[in-house]
Amino acid sequence: NDAAPTEVLPLYGRLSAAEQHRVFEPSTRAGVRRRVILATNVAETSLTVPGIRYVIDTGTARISRYSARSKIQRLPIEAISQASAQQRSGRAGRTAPGVAIRLYAEADFDRRPEFTEPEVLRTSLASVVLQMLALGFGDIAEFPFLTPPDSRGVTAAVDLLVELGAVTRSRDGVRLTKVGTRLSRLPIDPRFARMLIEAERTGVVADVLPIVAGLSIQDVRERPEERREEADRQHARFTDPTSDFLTLLNLWRHLRAQQSALGSSAFRRACRAEFLNYVRVREWFDVHRQLSAQIGGTHRTTDAAADPVAVHTAILAGLLSHIGIRDDRLAGSAPPKGRRPAAEYRGARGARFAIFPGSGVRAKAPDAVMAAELVETSRLYARTAAAIDPAWAEALAGDLAKRQLSDPHWSKDAGAAVAAEKVTLFGVEIIPRRRVQLARFDRDLARELFVRHALVEEDWDPTRLGKTLTAFARRNLDLRRRLEKVEERERRRDILAGDEAVFAFYDARIPRDVFDLRSFETWWKDAASRTPHLLDLREDDLLDGSGTAAAGDFPARWTQGDQVLQLAYRFEPGAPDDGVTAIVPLALLASLQPAGFDWQVPGMRDELIAALIRALPKVIRRHVVPAADFAARFAEEIAADAPEHHDGLPARSLAEALADRIRRVASQPVSGADFELDRVPAHLAVSFRVVDDRGRAVGSGRDLADLQSRLADRARSSVARSLARGPQAAASAPVPGPRQTGPVAGGFVERAGLTDFDLDVLPELVDSRVAGGTVRGYPALVDEGESVALRIQATPEAAARATRDGVRRLLLLAVPSPAAYVLEHLTATEKLALAASPYPSARALVEDARGAVADAVIARHPGGIRTREAFTAARDAFSSEVTDALFAAVSLTARILVLARDVERALKAQTSITLIAPLADVRGQLAGLVHPGFVSATGLDRLAHLPRYLQGSLDRLAALGDNPGRDRQRQTEFERAATAYADAGGTLPLPPGAPAPLVRARWLLEELRVSLFAQRLGTAESVSLPRIVKALAGDS
Repeated sequence: NDAAPTEVLPLYGRLSAAEQHRVFEPSTRAGVRRRVILATNVAETSLTVPGIRYVIDTGTARISRYSARSKIQRLPIEAISQASAQQRSGRAGRTAPGVAIRLYAEADFDRRPEFTEPEVLRTSLASVVLQMLALGFGDIAEFPFLTPPDSRGVTAAVDLLVELGAVTRSRDGVRLTKVGTRLSRLPIDPRFARMLIEAERTGVVADVLPIVAGLSIQDVRERPEERREEADRQHARFTDPTSDFLTLLNLWRHLRAQQSALGSSAFRRACRAEFLNYVRVREWFDVHRQLSAQIGGTHRTTDAAADPVAVHTAILAGLLSHIGIRDDRLAGSAPPKGRRPAAEYRGARGARFAIFPGSGVRAKAPDAVMAAELVETSRLYARTAAAIDPAWAEALAGDLAKRQLSDPHWSKDAGAAVAAEKVTLFGVEIIPRRRVQLARFDRDLARELFVRHALVEEDWDPTRLGKTLTAFARRNLDLRRRLEKVEERERRRDILAGDEAVFAFYDARIPRDVFDLRSFETWWKDAASRTPHLLDLREDDLLDGSGTAAAGDFPARWTQGDQVLQLAYRFEPGAPDDGVTAIVPLALLASLQPAGFDWQVPGMRDELIAALIRALPKVIRRHVVPAADFAARFAEEIAADAPEHHDGLPARSLAEALADRIRRVASQPVSGADFELDRVPAHLAVSFRVVDDRGRAVGSGRDLADLQSRLADRARSSVARSLARGPQAAASAPVPGPRQTGPVAGGFVERAGLTDFDLDVLPELVDSRVAGGTVRGYPALVDEGESVALRIQATPEAAARATRDGVRRLLLLAVPSPAAYVLEHLTATEKLALAASPYPSARALVEDARGAVADAVIARHPGGIRTREAFTAARDAFSSEVTDALFAAVSLTARILVLARDVERALKAQTSITLIAPLADVRGQLAGLVHPGFVSATGLDRLAHLPRYLQGSLDRLAALGDNPGRDRQRQTEFERAATAYADAGGTLPLPPGAPAPLVRARWLLEELRVSLFAQRLGTAESVSLPRIVKALAGDS
């Protein structure tokens, strides 16, 4: 406050000269009656400030101390000595009487040391020790110092000189090196001197010398208290955001340019205007000149841009222990409110520091820095810092860098064993991880890894050596694969010797100085010319002494009729294809039968039989234990029934054959159904891998029927393509065994757009030889809506279903539809009934009924219509009968729809919640009988029974309210049959083309309903649960 009667002035070393001089000059402000000077211990001695009447002594001061343990210059606040206190008291009363006030007790004063500790005990002794060694003073510990330094300080000084390469330690003591001799001749701090010597070596001394000279003096930049922002703007022009050292160099170049351009007075004024201390600038110039003379030669700085890497590498030579790596672990910690977090660095010997706030580098927080000095005040700060690549320090550090290897491993790309190397310097990771050749550090381990991985495990690139030099590896690989296939087939892991045996083989033959691909190539080129089979493994080298099974126990092929399938073996428990896998060409999939595959290959049959015995109920199983012994006995007894003796198609399944043998031994009723097959290990069932023409897998599994169903369309297309390619059989070897006869397709061509039966004969089958088997296709006429196509089907059943639909379409196309005539002549009741049908229109229903009439005509030909003559006869019959038959079918359908509507009304009339289950059953029955397309789906013969079925539903609903318990009993009996039907894959309604057993069982269910719920109506045939189960099994 300019109007205040008290003026407060600071006094400390870094103030500008003008600000320091203010304490000696009278105040220029009017009304000032008192002046208070806040001073550091700079005012403690040899300084008389006029007019001081009172001294207030806090009793503390920042004392510079060098820590021998952490190698850091510290500035702790300590209690001053008695002598210093007396000096402070003497500042008062120099020109008039005064008073000194000590802010501590007299007893505290009395306990303090009499004098301040000598500087030799508080500073780094590196310069002292260096000069003593250069002067040949001998053992430093024996030198008669007035105040002998602490031995730890001497050791720390020697450590620093070792870091700088100035001395070496030996048994004889500490010796000066050539670098140390040169350092001793430079009158500056040894760290700075080391920078100059390295800069001279690398040719950047002209750039480093101004920096070193600047570091050797007090900073020339000033920041007056009242003009700090203006000073900062002036100084910011020289700031390099990556390096405070380059900032000094930029300032030096500016000053040199100004000095050359301006006179002495003008230069002084320019320095003042730019907040640069002119006296210190002159000192900087003088130090630069003196050091330049000491080094020798002319080192004039040019305007050319400095090489920052070379400059910083030279500076780094003197600051190896002042490196820091940013600690990113603190990146997520929250800073104090309103403040930006300061990056923290991990330095030498566990030190942790931050960049000084006044540094131009602090804002960017580089990953790694070096600092001219580390000073501890409130915390440890790095002053005059620069961003660096810590790897630069490796070459400078020499033996001081510690190397640690980890993760030795083989590298296929490098063709050698490599390891991860970490390089540290005083505990700082200057190279966190890099790949190095392991042979440089451990040749024996490198050789072992080369042999194990490159030769034993074949993890190498043989193309780098050429085919001639790697022929042995191909021969050895073929041998190992051949023996591995034996292991896979026999499900053993004791046939092939382990990798240790192969390693021992190579280890005994390859010299000790072969440790990578390059040295192996050099040696093997010479050795192979003399002994080309030196590295060839023999079968005895790879066999572990165990015998192998006979070849016939694990065949390479499976034969079923005239089909031959390749077999693959895999021994990997848990894998989907563990065990034996039959490779099935897609074109052969539909022609395969499940029969025979349940017997497994002979080599695994004993294990399979033992597993089946263990899968029996305990009451039976206990008569045939131990299972393994009985398995071997039964396998021999039923061997004659095996598929290999019946062309792949045995007369009975393995379960039936085994049940027969157990029945005789145990005197127990046993059937194939008694085996709980889900308890048999999965690998004992043959799996199937379906492959396309290019050998690519298109499906796999252990259920052949499921695969045939899922891949039916693709299999049909594959068969068609194979047959279209024509007679490949001529180029195929004959397959032993009986063969079905039939026309051979000499290039069967599918056709589309047919509207008439223009074939003389539709052949039952065509075939061709593909992939060692016979591809057999079944021509069919396929309904495509407005026309018919000639297509190949994969199975005779599919061909028969398709051809029936195709012939029906041809009949419908050949004979004009009388639908309009029929609709016109229906009674009003019939028209009303048809209007409420599930069909989209009455005409759609009539057309569906016309299809049913066509189906009835076709059904008169049990073998199907496959010739032109048969089709002509069917067409004529259909043409003559269609109108009358259609009237009858539509009339019957109208009656059915009326009954269906009555059932719906009866259902709505029942409102009791206790009848939910039977009502739901009736609704399900109705939906299965009357639905879109039900006329043709049911067929004319069966359609005549629908009125009886619907009347039975009405009778059931009428009686439901009188005795619901009786209905529930009958429903329970019916559900047993319905469950068996559903388990067999039956649905209501059945989809088109459903198997005949399901169709028969489906209508037997309706007869069973009548027999249970409407006995008065009678049934069309005898019906019962066993009869339905028998029908599902295919027995009529």
